[in-house]
Amino acid sequence: MFTGIIEEIGKVENIIKNTHSFKLIVKCKKVIQDVSVGDSIAVNGACLTVTEFGENSFSADVTSETMRRTAFSLLQIGTEVNLERALSFKGRLGGHIVLGHVDCCGKIISERKDENAVHIKIETEEKWFKYIIEKGSIAVDGISLTISEKSGKTFIVTIIPHTGIKTTLLNKKVGDMVNLECDYLGKFVEQLINKSNEKLTMKDLELVRGKRYGI
Repeated sequence: MFTGIIEEIGKVENIIKNTHSFKLIVKCKKVIQDVSVGDSIAVNGACLTVTEFGENSFSADVTSETMRRTAFSLLQIGTEVNLERALSFKGRLGGHIVLGHVDCCGKIISERKDENAVHIKIETEEKWFKYIIEKGSIAVDGISLTISEKSGKTFIVTIIPHTGIKTTLLNKKVGDMVNLECDYLGKFVEQLINKSNEKLTMKDLELVRGKRYGI
């Protein structure tokens, strides 16, 4: 589980390709300070398992399912990526609960600069829009952002200067693809509501409350 608060910008050091998957080697510093083999690190919002690590890098396997859901097929040696370690029990939940399970990709279709912010419009598959709510949260390349507007198959997120400095998002240009993870609470509630021929109970609602606040 992650928070969507990026800890470090890493750089793709190598990509070792297989037929339908690849090994990703990421150059970094902060996120491997206390890492162990088997730990989880979110790379552009996708939860990957550390298989090896050294003083300045770690390796992780990218499966065919992750390839299908994400924009990882577009990664190149030298590409900068957002990195976040899994949330510890002592950590603060500064963003929102991010599972690291990317739902789909989105395409940046416009960028508009304001006095102290950049408004980015993203287009994605229509089927995910039931989980995209104005003033709700979404993870874009692993970054916890608030949805300021939505219309049709597009939504807008606003990047403040601090987020721009600490992440890779402002390095993106119109036409680039990003990884998207919708707030999982909406998907969880939908599953409860769709329980065939059953009514929601207080136990169900308490379960939703626990999921929302991570308890």
